[in-house]
Amino acid sequence: MTTNGRVPQGTINAADEIIGRPLRRGLGGQAAILCAERSVSFTELDAEVNRCGHALRAQGVQRGDRVLFLMDDSPELVAAYLGTLRIGAVAVALNVRLAARDLSYIIEHSGCRVICVDAHFIDLYESAAASLARLPTVVKVGGDATPTCVSFGTIVPPQSPRLESVMVDPEEVGFWLYSSGTTGKPKAVMHPHRSVLVADCLERECLGVGPGDRVFTTSKIFFGFALGHSLMGGIQCGATIILSPAWPEPKLIMDTVERHRPTILFSTPVMYRNLLREGAPMQPAFRAIRHFVAAGEKLPESLYDDWLELCGKPILDGVGASETVFLFLLNQPEDSKGGSSGKPVRWAKLRLVGDDGSDITEPNRPGQIAIQTPCQFVGYWQQPELTARALRDGWYFPGDMFEFDAEGRWCHLGRADDMLKVSGQWVSPAEIEACALTVPEVMDAAVVGFPNEDGLTRIALFVMPRNPETDQAALEQSLLATFKSTLSIYKCPRTIRFVDELPRTATGKTQRYRLREMLKQAH
Repeated sequence: MTTNGRVPQGTINAADEIIGRPLRRGLGGQAAILCAERSVSFTELDAEVNRCGHALRAQGVQRGDRVLFLMDDSPELVAAYLGTLRIGAVAVALNVRLAARDLSYIIEHSGCRVICVDAHFIDLYESAAASLARLPTVVKVGGDATPTCVSFGTIVPPQSPRLESVMVDPEEVGFWLYSSGTTGKPKAVMHPHRSVLVADCLERECLGVGPGDRVFTTSKIFFGFALGHSLMGGIQCGATIILSPAWPEPKLIMDTVERHRPTILFSTPVMYRNLLREGAPMQPAFRAIRHFVAAGEKLPESLYDDWLELCGKPILDGVGASETVFLFLLNQPEDSKGGSSGKPVRWAKLRLVGDDGSDITEPNRPGQIAIQTPCQFVGYWQQPELTARALRDGWYFPGDMFEFDAEGRWCHLGRADDMLKVSGQWVSPAEIEACALTVPEVMDAAVVGFPNEDGLTRIALFVMPRNPETDQAALEQSLLATFKSTLSIYKCPRTIRFVDELPRTATGKTQRYRLREMLKQAH
């Protein structure tokens, strides 16, 4: 294994690196997956991985072919995903809440050989397939075969539980992640097999995860956060991963925590806020969790403080990307701070680059982050220009603005294209949003910039009140008073709009382009 950026010599297979490690440690009889009433051991999972690999080959899947998964989180999804990796094909888990037109685009864009579809998503698939010129083989998971699809339950069980892995160059692509689309159409992020070599590092080194631990990621496996730290990292650590097939809702998550008693919980800031609203951090099952980790968006400092007060343990905020799979910044358990994105993990190198292209070395100066890790992607499928902008001289430039302080703590300021130049000075939407969230009546907030009649940038704040019956005029005055007492005058929003909900992606990220569209329509 490597953790210093050097690629190992010889050949590897990602599935062997993920499930092979606990098996080599003699953990075969221990639970790899808990899902509702089901428990699957590492040995049972490995056998199912092999059966799935054989079954996919029987459907014509060859090395390098894409296999899509339109499936809820389940042991079947994990087995089929790892089986795809084991035969040298490319695994691609999909957002199960895609619109039919977006699913149609992805099927065509990926040129997939096979798509595995849960029975209750067949209607969605058929709507998407209606406009396609070339149809993939459809494997229906649950239920019987039809004239247009084969049955998972028919093609997998008869297969052999033994399968030799296809060994590949570490740089060969093993899986894709479709981006969550905060700016519109998703793009396919291609990862090589070597990306999984450090899958266990964050959990094992930073969180002390090992056999006997139970890891629950509330996000779904199609999201890199869950794929990396549950299916890949959790299993590689020899821990038990907890899966919940249904779409994550606070009460369902609370029931799952009560039933399966995880020791590590990964979730998003918006879900932690919802759990806080339901009283989760005061429940014994939550207070027994050893570590809480957040990613996806910046964790508001007010949420950090409220959770710590009620639960007695902090939420450890971190930063990752589809392009790195795993987090590259994390607040360590013994060194966490509200409002901070944490410090670089051991196996990642970070730089901060100024507008002139030179590295920023002094604290408290904003710049664009550049990342170099052994788990970073190799490019975007069929988008060479976008790849060239993101990958430069071995560094990944995600287009995010950060700054670091004298103690080496990094702070996420937002996307570079979301940063606002007001009165000649950079303004971070995240700073204004954090200030708005200190007002007790505010549940959620988002900031965007818009041009006034002179073409100058002005700041607009969208607010979701905690109580829909709130007096909006009074809340607006409270917000303005808070801004004036806390922020520099040029950072104070000129426009405040109240909304019932903020538009978000399936992974919980704010879709700011939709907020900007709302402003355009209003003008």
